[in-house]
Amino acid sequence: MELESMYEVSCVATFISTHGFKRVALQFPDELLKDSTGVVCALRKELQPSGEGGNNIGLYAMADTTYGSCCVDEVGASHINADCVIHYGHTCLSPTSKLPAFFVFGKAPINTSSCAKQLRDYALSSKKPVMVLFGLEYAHALQDIIESSSMSETSRSKLHFADVMNQYMNPNETYDANGDCDDVPRKSYRIGGLIWSLEQGFSMEDYSLFWIGPDNSAFANVVLTFNGCEIVRYDAIDDQLLTDTSQQRRILKRRYYLVEKAKDAGIVGILVGTLGVAGYLSMIHQIKEMVTKAGKKPYTLVMGRPNPSKLANFPECDVFIYISCSQTALLDSKEFLAPVITPFEAILAFNRGSEWTGKYVMEFQDLVDSTSVRIENREDEEEARFSFIQGGYIEDHDLQDNKEDEDEDGPLALVKMTQTALQEHGKDSKTMVKKGSAKSGVEFFASRGFQGLDINANSNAPEPFILGRSGKASGYNHETNEH
Repeated sequence: MELESMYEVSCVATFISTHGFKRVALQFPDELLKDSTGVVCALRKELQPSGEGGNNIGLYAMADTTYGSCCVDEVGASHINADCVIHYGHTCLSPTSKLPAFFVFGKAPINTSSCAKQLRDYALSSKKPVMVLFGLEYAHALQDIIESSSMSETSRSKLHFADVMNQYMNPNETYDANGDCDDVPRKSYRIGGLIWSLEQGFSMEDYSLFWIGPDNSAFANVVLTFNGCEIVRYDAIDDQLLTDTSQQRRILKRRYYLVEKAKDAGIVGILVGTLGVAGYLSMIHQIKEMVTKAGKKPYTLVMGRPNPSKLANFPECDVFIYISCSQTALLDSKEFLAPVITPFEAILAFNRGSEWTGKYVMEFQDLVDSTSVRIENREDEEEARFSFIQGGYIEDHDLQDNKEDEDEDGPLALVKMTQTALQEHGKDSKTMVKKGSAKSGVEFFASRGFQGLDINANSNAPEPFILGRSGKASGYNHETNEH
């Protein structure tokens, strides 16, 4: 009974049977995978009495998601031609692009009376009205917290609670707090699956934020997005109120440094970290256009979860732009060979005249329109740019080279670049291109001391294939014949 309540088996079965889905993908994060067998059995038992078609419904448990587990894995679901996805556990509620989805947030334990008391005390001591945000795993206890914390008229007038977006998501539709398809009001805010509206004439800086939940990616998203607000966090596990968010706010200083470092990049890797979040294709095209017009060379790379080992295979890239959902896009790139930045940081780095105002945007969907305007209105600037990293004025790569490449056919332009780079390398085999000064991956590769097995650096012609060893590692064929 506890499993059926935790995973909302009855609600999920009703959702499946009501919409007539026949192939259903059940997406579990790693920490909940142990319960997948029990959930499937409970769902089958619940679906059988609903009609003759109950036995014909295919349930497929998915694990090891292609990208972040907080997003709907439409790539994995497409392998079984699923009609919908049931997503379990922590989620960012990013809009899907193709498949409908139903979200089961889970029910994390919380002492509602203690939380309500500390919330009420904080509201009475705060000089500003308090907006209460929370992790979706605590949504089940929200009503009890509201009733317990709003005992006095004073606390009732100062407390404002965010609402949870609808558990059901359909592509190309937006939802209000009550689950009805509607456009979001102008003064409404959304973050991490929460939605709320402000009083007339108020801005977010006029509120204090009270977060209920752990110190995870969702909380970091809130701290960065609303860094102008006073923020406190109630830890439901330790049952205590924490007011020090300096560690999270120091992230902003680190991100500003990465923006300045990205400005000096010559080759940019665009990491595609999602194939399911709506609008990712438009963001990729616009980022690529912006990077090209800034005089940089972009390369698009599609991979699952980035790590230092994967990105080390692309040493020619001076910086990576990670296009992903808001809760996975912020990577701590201290261990990476090159910095990894977000689309918002890329706009600051590659658009001349952009200034850091303290505002931070995590959702790349919010950048699509503004990025288009900036790209269309931007004029190429040829004057030198001051680099805070190098401590002097530098000139970006000649923008005319990019224009010439665009005028030629793609394959012809690539052949021309390859021949030019190899010819330059053949003239002086000791010539090395400093990282950050190469204009393309071909030029960087041609300048490397090691370019592969038995490559002839003095010839532009490709070398013949070389047959490797055959047999087992314990004794290759040629070694066996010798004995």
